This record gives sequence, C-alpha cells and structure tokens, in this order.
Amino acid sequence: MEIDHAATEAHLGPAIDDLMMDLGKMIAADAKDFAPRKSGDLAESIRPEVNDGILRVGSDLARAEWMEEGTPAHVIRPKNAKALFWPGAEHPWALVNHPGTEPRPFLRPALWIKREAP
Repeated sequence: MEIDHAATEAHLGPAIDDLMMDLGKMIAADAKDFAPRKSGDLAESIRPEVNDGILRVGSDLARAEWMEEGTPAHVIRPKNAKALFWPGAEHPWALVNHPGTEPRPFLRPALWIKREAP
C-alpha cells in the first residue's frame, strides 16, 4: 500500500499548525508575564505566529533583543541635536559612555517551561 503524502500533509498540516499556535500562545503568555515592565509596550508586543510549519514567538520592538540579551558598553551620541540632555543632568553632554545593560531574559525562560499537552 502506497501512502499519499500530499493528502496526508493536507489533512494534518492545519491540525499541526493549530497545535503549534496553541503552544505559541502559551509561550507568549508566559513571556508577557516575564517581560520587564516600564510602559508595558514590550509585553504587549509579544506575539506568536506560525508560517510554513515554523513557530515564532517574539516582538517587533528593537529593544526586545536588547532586553533579552543585554548590551555591551557603548557610546551614545545625539542624533537630532548638538548635545544630549535629560532631567537631572548637570549640563548638556556631547556624548555619553553607557556602561551597557545586563540581560533581562523573558523569551527564553518562557520557552524553557515544561508544558503539558492541552
């Protein structure tokens, strides 16, 4: 007996995608709980998606990667002004030597949680 792989894939593909999306929603919910909160927009940006049988849970915010992995020491320079200034600064600065940030992972811990089948 020969198996019709195309028919099998057509039948199982949507069910597997649904299962993967359910798993993605669980991972995303935990990642939102673990996400550092200041404004809440990082947590709100976390979403699951399934494309071509691949599950991805992530954020489209650039700083999501910085929060997850941290940053090395770096120089901050003004983009649209001649100097940097913020409330509490002694005076405007031409540049700031930022010491970097420690990682605050939220996606990886959510991924590593042992889960039971729904």
